[in-house]
Formats: sequence, structure tokens, C-alpha cells
Amino acid sequence: QVQLVESGGGLVQPGGSLRLSCAASGITFSNYHMGWYRQAPGKQRELVAAINSGGSSNSADSVKGRFTISGDNAKNTVYLQMNNLKPEDTAVYYCYALSARVPVTSYWGQGTQVTVSS
Repeated sequence: QVQLVESGGGLVQPGGSLRLSCAASGITFSNYHMGWYRQAPGKQRELVAAINSGGSSNSADSVKGRFTISGDNAKNTVYLQMNNLKPEDTAVYYCYALSARVPVTSYWGQGTQVTVSS
């Protein structure tokens, strides 16, 4: 059974930092592209950052220079380091895994709430 378990969300003041973690089980971590989406109330889910099975990463323009995605194959875990948080970063953050091989399969975590407010 595949599970993606997120942690690290919470309430933080503007300018603060949080690190989200996504622990994967039931998959061969190195065979998957991993990433983070977020969804704010009343808005569509959007891609925040992704890292492919080869270790290359990309991120949305809105978070470039503030958020960093990284992965640890030994721990089957992907991280999202979020610095200089802004109120507009408030959302539920979801971890996902997309297979790098066929058949293409994808999995989602349950989400973790990030609230940026003073």
C-alpha cells in the first residue's frame, strides 16, 4: 500500500520559515518524480515545486528564491523548505509522486495546512 505522509505545516508569521516533509512508503522512491502542490480557499490547486527522479528541480515563479525542494532517497522523503513566507502562501500543501516509468501512476498525500498570518 502506497502512502505519502506530510508533516511540518502550521501557523507562522510573515517572514518566517517552515519545512514540510513528505515521507513515502510502498514505492521505490528513486523511480518517482516528487513534488508539492498547494490549494488556497477558492483557488485551483497549483504546482509549487517538483524534483525529478534524476534530482533536477523546478519551482513556480511565485516562490522562486524563497522555497527549495529537496529529496533524500535513503529516507524516502521529500522536503519543501519555505523561507520568507507571505500571507499569500497560505494554503493546504499536498505532496505527490508520479512514476518515472510506465505504467504511469500517481499518488497524493492528505495535505498539510500552512497559514501565514500576524
